[in-house]
Amino acid sequence: MHFVKWDLLWILWWCKLVLLVRCYTVHISEDVGPRTLVAGAERGARCTLDQVLAPRFTERFLGTDAAAGVVFVSDSIKCASMRANPFTVYTVADCTDSGYRHLLTSQYDVHVHGRNCSNKRKRKPQWDMEVLSLLSTHSHRRSECHQAGSALFAVGGLLPGSPIRCKVTNSRDFYFSEGDLFVSETLCWRQDTLLELDLLCDVLTGEGLSARVNPIAVHWRVGQGPFRQGHLGKLLEKAALSDSGIVSRRRRSINSSPQFQPPMYQVSVAENKPAGTSVVVLKATDVDEGEAGRLEYFIEALFDSRSNNLFAVDPANGAVSTVEVLDRETKDTHVFRVTAVDHGTPRRTGMATLTITVRDTNDHNPVFEQQDYKESIRENLEISYEVLTVRATDGDAPVNGNILYRIINSNGSNDVFEIDSRSGVIRTKGLVDREEVDAYMLLVEANDQGRDPGPRSATATVNIVVEDDNDNAPQFSEKRYVVQVPEDMSPNTEILQVTATDQDRGSNAVVHFSIMSGNTRGQFYIDAQTGNMDLVSHLDYEANKEYTLRIRAQDGGRPPLSNISGLVTVQVLDVNDNAPIFVSTPFQATVLENVPLGYSIIHIQAVDADSGNNSRLEYRLTETTSNFPFSINNSTGWIVVAAELDRESVDFYNFGVEARDQGYPVMSSSASISMTILDVNDNNPEFTQKAYYMRLNEDAAVGTSVVTVSAVDQDINSVVTYQISSGNTRNRFSITSQSGGGLITLALPLDYKLERQYALTVTASDGTRLDATKVFVNVTDANTHRPVFQSSHYTVNINEDRPVATTVVVISATDEDTGENARITYYMDDSIPQFDIDSDTGAVTTQMELDYEDQVSYTLAITARDNGIPQKSDTTYLEILVNDINDNSPRFLRDHYVGSVMEDVPVFTSVVQVSATDRDSGLNGRVFYTFQGGEDGEGDFIIESTSGIVRTLRRLDRENVPVYSLQAFAVDKGVPALKTAVNLQVTILDVNDNPPVFEKDEFDIMVEENSPIGVVVAHVLATDPDEGSNAQIMYQIVEGNIPEVFQLDIFSGELTALIDLDYETRSEYVIVVQATSAPLVSRATVHIKLVDKNDNLPMLKNFQIIFNNYVTDKSSSFPTGVIGRIPAHDPDVSDQLHYKFEVGNELNLVLLNQSTGEIQLSPALDNNRPLEASMRISVSGETVVLLSVIAPPSEWHSAGRGESVFLLLFH
Repeated sequence: MHFVKWDLLWILWWCKLVLLVRCYTVHISEDVGPRTLVAGAERGARCTLDQVLAPRFTERFLGTDAAAGVVFVSDSIKCASMRANPFTVYTVADCTDSGYRHLLTSQYDVHVHGRNCSNKRKRKPQWDMEVLSLLSTHSHRRSECHQAGSALFAVGGLLPGSPIRCKVTNSRDFYFSEGDLFVSETLCWRQDTLLELDLLCDVLTGEGLSARVNPIAVHWRVGQGPFRQGHLGKLLEKAALSDSGIVSRRRRSINSSPQFQPPMYQVSVAENKPAGTSVVVLKATDVDEGEAGRLEYFIEALFDSRSNNLFAVDPANGAVSTVEVLDRETKDTHVFRVTAVDHGTPRRTGMATLTITVRDTNDHNPVFEQQDYKESIRENLEISYEVLTVRATDGDAPVNGNILYRIINSNGSNDVFEIDSRSGVIRTKGLVDREEVDAYMLLVEANDQGRDPGPRSATATVNIVVEDDNDNAPQFSEKRYVVQVPEDMSPNTEILQVTATDQDRGSNAVVHFSIMSGNTRGQFYIDAQTGNMDLVSHLDYEANKEYTLRIRAQDGGRPPLSNISGLVTVQVLDVNDNAPIFVSTPFQATVLENVPLGYSIIHIQAVDADSGNNSRLEYRLTETTSNFPFSINNSTGWIVVAAELDRESVDFYNFGVEARDQGYPVMSSSASISMTILDVNDNNPEFTQKAYYMRLNEDAAVGTSVVTVSAVDQDINSVVTYQISSGNTRNRFSITSQSGGGLITLALPLDYKLERQYALTVTASDGTRLDATKVFVNVTDANTHRPVFQSSHYTVNINEDRPVATTVVVISATDEDTGENARITYYMDDSIPQFDIDSDTGAVTTQMELDYEDQVSYTLAITARDNGIPQKSDTTYLEILVNDINDNSPRFLRDHYVGSVMEDVPVFTSVVQVSATDRDSGLNGRVFYTFQGGEDGEGDFIIESTSGIVRTLRRLDRENVPVYSLQAFAVDKGVPALKTAVNLQVTILDVNDNPPVFEKDEFDIMVEENSPIGVVVAHVLATDPDEGSNAQIMYQIVEGNIPEVFQLDIFSGELTALIDLDYETRSEYVIVVQATSAPLVSRATVHIKLVDKNDNLPMLKNFQIIFNNYVTDKSSSFPTGVIGRIPAHDPDVSDQLHYKFEVGNELNLVLLNQSTGEIQLSPALDNNRPLEASMRISVSGETVVLLSVIAPPSEWHSAGRGESVFLLLFH
């Protein structure tokens, strides 16, 4: 190891020779002790310290340590003996790499400071690096060629770090690609010729937390060898003398901040990868050396602290890896603030952002909103009716979550349904009949169509219950029910159960029973629910032997369906419950004492209301004695003379008669008979009236007394008997002779329609003689017929909107009677407030407004009653069906609907679903949806008419319209149609689709020079019309900040100065700033203009004034005008200099203009002798610089110049 004076070690190698100059600045004091470190050579596995190049005057105070590869202070430093300050030291390292040999030269500019040291400003090299690349070959050819597109050498191994990107700025002969330098066109080298190019690179230096990306400017000279050592030295001298080696201004030596290149990392990693999976290696560069350039890396989640638990960074090398298994569905994007911190003093940081996108894998099965769907539909629906919508979601990304639906078990009865593979809407494709299939179970599959690693699917069960429509009327189990009931059955006894079935379900299958007709006296009752029929009052076989009841079975549907074909025949069985009844009692008779034997005296008649043997009678006489003169025919009841009568022996007989039936138990009745024995006489009986006029109602009961006719016989003790001799048509009447006359009674029922008048001839006889009279009996009509309706059941329809007092129907009944017996009065059995009936006409009218939605039908029991005595009636049932009118507007399930949608969704994306119902039925209750007449966001939205789903119709832009206020209508299909409006609010969610925007493209900023380091120069702000995290802006300087003068805060946009700004060095900076809202960017140009401050001392240069005064004519030759100006200047443009003598010019030998510094000589100097004066002058702005003016010593005089004066001004 030795020192040479700017000599280079000549290395001849059959390979490429590279000379790389790296620049460092070192400041030391002249008072430092020995072993103080000055420079350290590059060391590495393939490099050894080969040589140290330094000026010769440094040999006495600098030494080297070959083992350590360092330059250090070996002795005291004396600035007075230094020929240059600062001086430059080069360390040369010999490096080998992949068959190449390089000379790596590091440049150290050493500044020595002290009382006796003068430091002068040097211009900083324009380039961060100067590289000389020399190509040596095996031959001694004058030139060598490289074809276009061929690589010269690898740049990466020659730069202080790994080049991320490089750009050749001033030559079209070269270009950079993938770490190598290439030639653009065929290039042939000429010996001793250098080609120059400028290369701007971003290089990554350091590892771990100390890694950073720094920009570097390289001036490269490329030539061909071999070279002689002297020739090589000339090339190096040529490089050293280039303009790029001049320092432009002084810059405070500060610890530079690390820089990331790029400032924004955007990477992706697949989900479900194991913990420890590598994601990205962060690299920042720091131009500082040593600890100041060693970086540590940190990451911190910007928006969601959960991200901190999922990723980690190696502080040393910046390698980011996963900590846990990632789940994209939990969080798909992680944004970190990346910080690189150096170990300088003070510690500096550089920041960037890291956005990690988690790539999707198909690791989620589709998930149905419900595992078991339950829906009910009505039977008889139209084809394509939407039953329900099944929805499944897939947590994966759209490429793995594109769900298609299908019905797996679509065969058999399930074939009546189909599913839309995209929307999941299940519709009917056939008719649904509950009576055939009342429930369906569909197995629906959702397949996500995923590819990585493959599709996934899920199934859900859809249970569809078919609700019943009332489309089946009840059916009786028998066409006719026959039951026999003894007439003595106790009331409230069940006699029969009527059954009917309805194939419908629920209330539609609930059957209610009622008696429509035949229950004239209300003897029967049927339980509406069970159909049990009870006897509610006593039956009388003798009154009615058989009843035929019509039964109605009505279901509970709306409207209800009825079946009135049910017939019940009740046969009344006779019971011997009636004793015989004598037609008249007591019986009285007379008989002439001379009547022959066998003479029929009186007809004893009794009747029995029973039937059969129960009504077959036998007669016998009671209370008789032996030799009783009368006997009775036990079958006919005639009493005849059985023995001769002798009035003189017995003139009066009183005995009894018994009538007995043949039933079980035997029933009997007794009557008394008075028999008077009459004497025979010779006078005819005479009636008291020649004619009798009587009225008799046709329904008079048998045995009713009509009239008593009376005849008087003048004979003593004569007994008059009476007989109807003629006119007794059909033997309707009978007559009984009594003491008071002949009693005519009704023997058989009358019929007004057959006979309205009877003219009876009645004779009175005393046994031998007769008399006759006329009895006229007029038959009056009886209330024998009940009113009869034309039908036992009426059904009418009426619209629900008919006004009050509307006539619904006129019900009429007929009565075959006449007069009052045929005058009919109508009334309703039950009080139904909605209706009233006119009692005379039978007109049924409305009393209140009807509402189909409240009640769809009414059943009125209407009775027609005549005005006879007793009154008779008939009952019919009026079923009034209310017709639905479109009188109800649709009603939305919510008063207001709210939805949201991302602004970048595709057209026809579902936003929100509205739903409305209508209480009307049929088409009046069928609802569809429309924006027509409402607000559809100027055509940005559309609503599906059947489902109510609101979808986008055009691309949305949140920045244009952030919130839509829509108005939709639900419209029914009635005539006229009714509609209801509802308001919808749709919020458009932001997507990062707008780049940041600066207020203007160019900014002019005025900054005072000498502002402290770190002062905020300006706020450079941009706005982003997006919102939230999409509007977060990050700033960076992308151009013009080489070397690094300013720093821009990545988040706040604060622009700060990193160095002392000096107007005199540079008055204006132009940088380009970039605002990023990933991945969108905008740029603006910032002109930073410095405002000058008076921060520089006036500067003087030594000068001397020499003049001779040996002229002959002094008065005309002495220089009395301005002979010059003090050579002072101030770098500050705003400073005004002032000049004055401090001392030494008391004799006014020199005249000075204090404002301009112009100098004139005083005539006092006009003499022939040398004059020496010690003068001191000051030049001031805001500071003062002192100068001295002295007369030079005698040795300065030149021989033969005569008397001269030398003035030397110095400071």
